[in-house]
Amino acid sequence: MRAARLRSPGRRTLAGLLLAGLLLPACAPPRSGSLGPAPTAVPPPAATPTPTGPAVATPRPTPAPTTAGPTRLGTPPAAAPTSAATITVELWFVRDGRLAPTRRTRPGTPATSRLALTELAVGPSGAEAATGMTTLLGGGAEPLGIADGVATVRLATTGGDPTTERLRRAQVVWTLTQFPTVRRVRFDPASADSDGPIGRADYADLLPPIVVTGPVVGQRVTSPLTVAGSADVYEATVSLRVLDAGGREIATTFTTASCGTGCRGDYRAVVAWRVPREQRGTVEVYEISADDGSRVNVVRVPVTLVPGR
Repeated sequence: MRAARLRSPGRRTLAGLLLAGLLLPACAPPRSGSLGPAPTAVPPPAATPTPTGPAVATPRPTPAPTTAGPTRLGTPPAAAPTSAATITVELWFVRDGRLAPTRRTRPGTPATSRLALTELAVGPSGAEAATGMTTLLGGGAEPLGIADGVATVRLATTGGDPTTERLRRAQVVWTLTQFPTVRRVRFDPASADSDGPIGRADYADLLPPIVVTGPVVGQRVTSPLTVAGSADVYEATVSLRVLDAGGREIATTFTTASCGTGCRGDYRAVVAWRVPREQRGTVEVYEISADDGSRVNVVRVPVTLVPGR
């Protein structure tokens, strides 16, 4: 019986094949290089439900520009898109032949400089126009780009008398240089007095003795209120008061600018008041005359006074 089993060719062949199959993987030469640990199995993705409504086209992403050149005006790098819901820009209009600031709050956009120039061309609101503000930008201004802190701008309206032309360009310079990427402006066509970049200092003489940057016309304000700006006044003393809807003085104070007579300095003062209800009011900032003690160089800012909580 034992001899018959050993002589059975079918069983001996089958055993040899099984033995060879078990030994071959262990003895096979390795592939070149190290494969590392086996990858972890990734479960199949969950089935995406089939939409039942009408098909919606997926917008194709816009490719990034590849042409080298100056950064477009107001456009940040693609890696840092804006996420702000709104943005506030400062605009410099003209009042009584001098520059006068105000602000606009608009939906957020990466092209902040373009937005500012557009708003500057649109001009003041009704409430701002009632205080004497206007714009000389006419047809507007076309931003061409920024390079090394210099913004290049093409004016749609040029010419006229030199005073008007200078004020028009000053509006653009003082508005655009509020942004950290712009230090000076080059105009196309060039200005009559300079064909190079122009900064705020070139138009500093177009500021009134007292500038109020806050609050702005039409702003809703609560007590205490911070009033700020710049001034070139006698002994650097800046006075201010708050008037209610009836024109009655309900608060007054004074402060000193950071620079005295003959130079412009920044100032900031806090004033408090009480009103029984929400109403129109006025913030007046002025200088006391050294000759007769009257109020001179008065800047009036119409506001809405809101009672404190």
